[in-house]
Amino acid sequence: MRINRYLALRGYSTRRGVDELIEKKQVFINNRVAVLGDKVNKEDVVEVRTQGTPKKYLYFAYNKPVGIVTHSPQEDEVDIKKRTERFSDLRDVFPVGRLDKDSHGLIILTNDGRVTDRLLNPDYEHDKEYIVRTTRKLRESFKKNMEAGVDIEGYVTKKCVVRVMNDFAFSIILQEGKKHQIRRMVVALHNDVADLERVRVLNIRLTSLKPGEYRKIEEKELRSFLEGLGL
Repeated sequence: MRINRYLALRGYSTRRGVDELIEKKQVFINNRVAVLGDKVNKEDVVEVRTQGTPKKYLYFAYNKPVGIVTHSPQEDEVDIKKRTERFSDLRDVFPVGRLDKDSHGLIILTNDGRVTDRLLNPDYEHDKEYIVRTTRKLRESFKKNMEAGVDIEGYVTKKCVVRVMNDFAFSIILQEGKKHQIRRMVVALHNDVADLERVRVLNIRLTSLKPGEYRKIEEKELRSFLEGLGL
């Protein structure tokens, strides 16, 4: 995959914006300055350095509100970068992964490209936990069917862990992240999602953050997070 598409898909910028970063010698592949047209694979370590030298890595937990788009916003949509860049310490970080517009909860913000690679690479399995509320009462077979794997348009989801909280709510722990996966799984089992909140990625928890708030990930929590990623 070409480096500009690779970074654009991970939310760093548009393809043209990535090309401009490459021309400024701010993109590195395996500690080598990238050039236009370079290609990368899953083993490569890709970094964006605003000054051309390694910078201090920053890590934040952010509670994304409903209505905010994490990647590729349309003209009338609110981009997560526009929401976070008003905070001075969040101007150089990027969201890792996606959380759809109608969902809310935990998003990891960082300038560490290694984290992006590990969390988004399907070859690595990492827990992500959600709390889901449904529009209708859960069936008795719901937990068993969800955990066994659900056929969503020809793809059978991998095994997961489900805990029924009450007749209209459950928590689910996944190690994969297909587009709108939880919503599609619930629909396939004859229900609909009323609310979806991501509350954990690996050991990073949403804790008491209110929508739009963030906190720094550091010390023991950060060490455990990076160790969980194999970094």
